[in-house]
Amino acid sequence: MTIAATSGENRTESGLVVGVDVGGTKVAAGVVDVTGAIVASVRRPTPTHEPAEVADTIDAAVAELRAAVGPESVRAVGIGAAGWIDRERSHVLFAPNLAWRNEPLRDEVSARTGLPVVVENDANAMAWGEYRFGAGRGHDDLVCVTVGTGIGGGIVLGGRLYRGRFGIGGEIGHMQLVAGGHLCGCGNRGCFEQYGSGRALVRTARELVSTSPAAGRRLLESADGDVTRLTGPAITAAAQEGDPLAVKCFEEIGSWLGRGLASLAAILDPGRFVVGGGVAEADDLLLGPARAEFRNSLSGRAYRPEADIVVAELGPPAGIIGAADLARH
Repeated sequence: MTIAATSGENRTESGLVVGVDVGGTKVAAGVVDVTGAIVASVRRPTPTHEPAEVADTIDAAVAELRAAVGPESVRAVGIGAAGWIDRERSHVLFAPNLAWRNEPLRDEVSARTGLPVVVENDANAMAWGEYRFGAGRGHDDLVCVTVGTGIGGGIVLGGRLYRGRFGIGGEIGHMQLVAGGHLCGCGNRGCFEQYGSGRALVRTARELVSTSPAAGRRLLESADGDVTRLTGPAITAAAQEGDPLAVKCFEEIGSWLGRGLASLAAILDPGRFVVGGGVAEADDLLLGPARAEFRNSLSGRAYRPEADIVVAELGPPAGIIGAADLARH
């Protein structure tokens, strides 16, 4: 276990808050100052999927960070979790990668740490981080889209995080775009994330390589000749090197991403879309086709302003930064 720490001249003791990003494989945490800078960080494996042990791991990470910066310096803890969070930001109603079912995470962690705790959906935390300190600065009407294995989202309207009546708004990856389409892990068919995500990128590449092995030779070589071993990072690397089939895969999912964003624009009319997540690291390979399809699919496109579509700035720490800032306020 290591702790990374840096100093910042703008840091004040009254402004230090711990942000925690809880995933199925790791718990990443950091002390965040009022400027959004992470001044100390820790990373621990998620030990099991048992709720009590996860809460213990969060507590241990917070304790190490408090020891690094001074126990009295930390005011609160913000937790970003991949799941549905209730309106009071206290319970995880459901988390697909952890055994959380109506888990009172806020009170569990607060009792262990002795600090005020706020629990937030991880994509909402990322959106808030980008809105406050990243690519969304200056845009009070913003949609943040995370393109990874699936698709997540967070919505800021009028400078406020939009959560919906029951607290679980913003699950944009589960908009149904294709009637009777690919089966989704949520139980429905044709969801957005089945067409514009990293999972879709890999599925598309495997289909194209199986259909045209000669055209897919570069990708097959990266998978040792076994198309089932083809991965997203390998497809991205091939596309960045100009491999035509890999580029075509990004054009396919980028187009689906653009269609989904156009549907969101018809409902929410944001000024900016911020796209983050692992697949978005491909930048214009993904966002170029997305912008083009967005323009083609935007309702009333000849008579309305067009939202920007930009890549996220904060990277993986965005959830830590956003969760901390939400807890601070």
